[in-house]
Amino acid sequence: MQRRIFLVSVVALLAVVGAGCKHKANAAGGPTQVAIKGLDGKDFTVAEYKGKVVLVNFWATWCEPCKIEIPELIQLQSKYGPQGFTILGVAMDDDGKSVVAPFVQTKRYEINGQQLQMNYPILLGNDEIANKFGGLLGYPTSVLFDKNGKEIHRTTGAIAYEEYAKLIEGHL
Repeated sequence: MQRRIFLVSVVALLAVVGAGCKHKANAAGGPTQVAIKGLDGKDFTVAEYKGKVVLVNFWATWCEPCKIEIPELIQLQSKYGPQGFTILGVAMDDDGKSVVAPFVQTKRYEINGQQLQMNYPILLGNDEIANKFGGLLGYPTSVLFDKNGKEIHRTTGAIAYEEYAKLIEGHL
């Protein structure tokens, strides 16, 4: 009986802590206001894309599932970019620009018989930035925001193209 009470107490405490973390991530000055440096040194925020649907994709050059989903991200950007959608790719490599820049510049993906490179801004992230987006359980993690900067969907693991296409279309 005491063990059951202890377990219920621990679960309740974790629920309260988890709710507090989620609230903090969505509080004023939350993720949409976080400035993230691009490879070119320019600061990017989700807020500057107000009026657009934004997918923030946390990835790393060493992450195989991340690399597998990049062609789908390229296709989503190509298809929906002209309609008011953008992807912000946040590279979480510890070595930062020295690893990410050469990867982005040289890596090509075969899409419909063409060799294409990443066609969306690549930013340089870290744990502090990830925590402002509610933290990450693994890579890749994608967070979708509506035109008003409200988080509407989150995926840990590779995205499903069709699922994201429907979500994007529903919010454009």
